[in-house]
Amino acid sequence: MTTGKKFNPKKIHKLTDPERKAFQDPDLIWDTLDLTAPEVLIDIGAGAGFFAMPFSDKIPEATVYACDTAPELTGWMEENIPATYEGRIRVIRSEENSVPLASGIADLVYMINLHHELDVPLTMLEENWRLLKPGGCILIIDWKKEETPMGPPVSIRIAQKTVSEQLQQTDFQMVTEHDLLEYHYFVTARKPRP
Repeated sequence: MTTGKKFNPKKIHKLTDPERKAFQDPDLIWDTLDLTAPEVLIDIGAGAGFFAMPFSDKIPEATVYACDTAPELTGWMEENIPATYEGRIRVIRSEENSVPLASGIADLVYMINLHHELDVPLTMLEENWRLLKPGGCILIIDWKKEETPMGPPVSIRIAQKTVSEQLQQTDFQMVTEHDLLEYHYFVTARKPRP
C-alpha cells in the first residue's frame, strides 16, 4: 500500500540541494552520534546519498548501504555517486519494511526525513532492529510537528514523542532526544546487548 505521504522522486533537486547543510548538517549529526569504529552503516531512505557520502568520508574503511524503495532514486545514486565511493557505498533497492541484507550486520541504521512516510512504522523499526548488531545504534531524524518554512504538511508529520515511544515499544533502549536541529528532531537509541 502506498499513500500520498511518499517523497516524489521527481523532486530529487530538493534532496541534492547544498542548502540542506544549513539545517541538516551531516558533520553535526555525525559528531553527535559519537560512534566507535563503525564497520557497517545502513541508510534507509537514502534518496540521493546526501548523508551516505559525507558519512562514508568520516569512515572510509566502512561500508555504507544506501537503501531506497524508489527505483528512480537508486538509479540516480548508481549514476551520480562519484567513483571515489566505489566499494564503500553500495546502493540497494529495498521494499518498505524489508531491506535485503543479513541480520545483525550494522553498527548504525539511520532514517532521515523518512519516518513520516512509513505506513507501518513499528514494522520498519523491527526491521531496523533485525539489521543492527547488539549494541548498535538507530538514528531517526524527521520534521518537527510544527510549521516550518519548508517540509511536508504538518498533518502528516509524526511527533518526536511518538517516535520515542515507538522505539521503546520495539525494545530499543537508551532512547535519547537531541535538541540540535532547527526544523527537525533527532532521536537515537540502542539495540541492547544480550
